[in-house]
Amino acid sequence: MDTNDIEKLQKIANTARKTMVDSLICAGCGHPGGSFSSVDVMVALYFAVLRIDPLNPSWSERDRFILSKGHSSVGLYSVLHLRGFFDREVMLTFRQDHSVLGGHPDMHKVPGVEVSTGSLGHGLAVGVGFALAAKMDNRDYRSFVLMGDGETQEALYGKRRCRPATLDSII
Repeated sequence: MDTNDIEKLQKIANTARKTMVDSLICAGCGHPGGSFSSVDVMVALYFAVLRIDPLNPSWSERDRFILSKGHSSVGLYSVLHLRGFFDREVMLTFRQDHSVLGGHPDMHKVPGVEVSTGSLGHGLAVGVGFALAAKMDNRDYRSFVLMGDGETQEALYGKRRCRPATLDSII
């Protein structure tokens, strides 16, 4: 990848950010932080790495991307829109009544969404399952999972919100 390619990806990421802001303003709610923190990764994947076909989202040889941190849906939707999975008009219905673009990605409603997410901590297991299925079926598609820091801490703290043990508390 040369400097020209990187500059193109940066322009796409900036356009994605503007699209996210427009969608969040129309919705009057959403989770911008997680989306803004991951948009560069998603742009690089969707525009330079993933083997996908926006005209055939269920192509059997496509690479799989799982947005495990489903609260960052507006970022994923923005990238999917720019990649050609759906029009800008759809993007501006984010979190509106009767919109396919909900607060969490829904694989049954949104073209290009591989897995419905929102409950934290499931994406990695699904991605590993996709990778194992590809290997067992002798296919060459790849799986990519984007996780957030909040969900990686779920195993440490769980629902009880207890603090991890320290040496002093054990002795």
